[in-house]
Amino acid sequence: MSETIVVGIDIGTTKVCTLVARMESKGQMRILGVGIEPAQGIRKGTVVDLAAAGKAIALSIDKAERSSGLEITSALVSLAGSHVSSINSRGVASVSRQVVDENDINRAMDAARAVAIPHNREVIHVIQRGFTLDGQDGIRVPNGMHGYRMEVEAHIITAAASTVDNIRQVVGSSGVDAHQFVLNPLASAEVVLTDTEREMGVVVCDIGGGTSDMALFIEGDVWHTMVLAVGGNHITSDIAHGLRLPFSKAEEIKINHGHALTSEIGADETFPVKAFGEEQPVNISRRELTHIIEARVEEIFSLMMQEIKRSGYDGLLPAGLVLTGGTSQLPGIRKLASEVMGLPVRLARPENLIGMVDKLHSPAYSTSIGLVHWALLMNEIDPFAISELGASQNSVKNWDWFRDVLKRFLP
Repeated sequence: MSETIVVGIDIGTTKVCTLVARMESKGQMRILGVGIEPAQGIRKGTVVDLAAAGKAIALSIDKAERSSGLEITSALVSLAGSHVSSINSRGVASVSRQVVDENDINRAMDAARAVAIPHNREVIHVIQRGFTLDGQDGIRVPNGMHGYRMEVEAHIITAAASTVDNIRQVVGSSGVDAHQFVLNPLASAEVVLTDTEREMGVVVCDIGGGTSDMALFIEGDVWHTMVLAVGGNHITSDIAHGLRLPFSKAEEIKINHGHALTSEIGADETFPVKAFGEEQPVNISRRELTHIIEARVEEIFSLMMQEIKRSGYDGLLPAGLVLTGGTSQLPGIRKLASEVMGLPVRLARPENLIGMVDKLHSPAYSTSIGLVHWALLMNEIDPFAISELGASQNSVKNWDWFRDVLKRFLP
């Protein structure tokens, strides 16, 4: 396992991050190579310019190859955008020998997958949520149990096939095979959620530049996912319009002077800025800036709460909201999120990293780190070991470990 090297490519609206990693002892991840490049030709998780996007991805991959000294041939690739949608499905299978084995589970999952998916959609993930055996629900590990009829509840995530093909094409233009796509909030959840939060009920939200990606975890499983086509760039755009500034200057001001709560800013706080039409810098009230930011951030969290209520799981989230992503670094955002959503909120960032990690402890790289963590866990699934586990009915502990890994990664 110590020699297993994996690659993740996080293609965001603001940046492309390619990571080369290896799992070390004690659960630490060693980063061997990093390639960070400003994104081009990507808007709200969708490719809008193939040539520009391909160039940015190629530069990111090249930096990661140079810093790691390794050639990259395949990688896991992040996926987001408003084109992503999800549905819940149930599959039923008879227990062939009155004792459940993995063949019965596979047949039930195949039945759950057999839903009417439009031809212009591509299935990204099929995640099992729980089993029912002869009417008894809430079963987590059915292997080895006696029964006649088994049902499985599955969460199916799909994306626009054309968008996925475009991303596959721009990654392939750099000579790298997109081995699998991983939805952003699922990747982020791998490194920012605790087992207790997953079990109790929690929302993980990755607020990036172009999108805000959410996943609801209840009883250890994914119950709902969604992507909002609004993010940090919308805050920057509001600042640019409200203060009549270039977009790049508005982004700089947001980072240096931004705050999400007007009530925490003094009335006399100002900062100098050179706006359009002005020859000399003028002093801008920081409260005016914060008022612009607060309105947009409040809207983002209101939209999140609407979606959570629409899912019907809003009363099942005692662990609250876990915020990550670049925009989560905005001062005051945690308190505002808690006020708007009425949930406990904490900010999270990747932990237990060693190697080339100077920039990677930021919440902006949760998806990037989550991708390589996901790839390393996938690599632990040995096809030969799978059949052995299935044949050993008294190896419940091993099967439980295998199920926890498998349920996250079924393509």
